[in-house]
Amino acid sequence: MICAGIDAGSRSIKAVVFDTDRSQMLASGLADQGVEQERLATELFEKLLRDASLERSQISGIVATGYGRNGIRFAGTTITEITCHARGVHQLVPETRTIIEIGGQDSKVICLEAGGRVRDFAMNDRCAAGTGRFLEMVATRLDMDWEKLSELAQQSKNPALISNMCVVFAETEIIGLLAEGKPLPDVVAGVQKAIATRVAALAGRTISAPVCFTGGVALQPGMARALEEVLSCPVSVAPHPQFTGALGAAVLASERNGKK
Repeated sequence: MICAGIDAGSRSIKAVVFDTDRSQMLASGLADQGVEQERLATELFEKLLRDASLERSQISGIVATGYGRNGIRFAGTTITEITCHARGVHQLVPETRTIIEIGGQDSKVICLEAGGRVRDFAMNDRCAAGTGRFLEMVATRLDMDWEKLSELAQQSKNPALISNMCVVFAETEIIGLLAEGKPLPDVVAGVQKAIATRVAALAGRTISAPVCFTGGVALQPGMARALEEVLSCPVSVAPHPQFTGALGAAVLASERNGKK
């Protein structure tokens, strides 16, 4: 059985085509989010079908998830991103008990029971602190790309303390630290640590190992280490961290279709 998952996030649309019988992702891809969300999602989905040499008639079911899931009208049904991320991570790393997902404009901590069932979750979706948007702001202010930001953070010997978690005030603080002569790598590493600290506060005492890190921010080297230092436990990065929501949606589509 072949199914698809569409994760319409706030910053990008991710899609996965999944073969249940072989437990294999046949194709995956992403596109920047935009005003014409359904057209963008449709074009992305059709591209994946071409990449996998599949016809639309071969897809048994489609589930949409994420911020804009209700706008993906060609999907058979919608499921919340909490459930889909949990299912996707469980598919990839079944021993996981805590998921930390940091995306472009929100972050989540999802606690799982044995078997991958969601036990509890906390979500930050009202503030850019603790999200990829914070890192984007820093990259823009420093006039450098995402990759260069990662390289700098890894050179840090003593991460700076970023006390303001509001992005607007943190930007002013960062400018002040640089004006005082604080090394740039230490400032960037301090931003990573500030994001990790915000996520740790979101989690409270609900962290149980093993911890799996997912979302677009998981692709930035240094963020997993920053989380490990703040949480005082190992943090592994999920395979295909940007696509766990879409993968979970595809797996749930196959399970629902199988029940029918």
